[in-house]
Amino acid sequence: MSKRRGGMGGRPGGAPNQSAMLRQIQKMQEDMEAAQAALETETIDVSVGGGAVTIVMTGSQKVQSITVNPDGSRVFDYPRQPEGWTNYVITIGADGNMSSLRQLLTEDNFARVRPGMDKLEVRRLLGPTAQTKRYDLKNEEVWDWRFKQHGQDSRFFSVTFGADGHVLGSAIGDDPREIVGGGK
Repeated sequence: MSKRRGGMGGRPGGAPNQSAMLRQIQKMQEDMEAAQAALETETIDVSVGGGAVTIVMTGSQKVQSITVNPDGSRVFDYPRQPEGWTNYVITIGADGNMSSLRQLLTEDNFARVRPGMDKLEVRRLLGPTAQTKRYDLKNEEVWDWRFKQHGQDSRFFSVTFGADGHVLGSAIGDDPREIVGGGK
């Protein structure tokens, strides 16, 4: 009779090597986390009604934009976040020609953010964020956008939302990537 090597890690008699199993499980968990992180940056656009309604969602099933134009025009987001400094919105008329191109990350738009606004209003005004942070103990969420103030200074515009999803306040600060040492 011959003895078989079996189980994960292969010990004689088929007994599993627990250390090898643990390493494999940890590797699978790391791979899953990496795949989920990669999905965060992916988007999918879905249109119905001949393009009259458009929904943009991230791979993590977060809605980025919903556009409904009864006149047949279509609105497209061209965000440059999280690494860029701009968020553009392009409107294509019913005739297929571009009717507008707007940069959303402007000081005029930042000034329009007011306490009490909901997340969808802020998202429509400024476009996708560079990052979102959740502070569970304070029951707050902070959305950040990178932008260039006066065309040259790297800044962050931050909006803080309360538990009800409405704006509590906003602020402009230095972009941590531009601080000496990279802010890391």
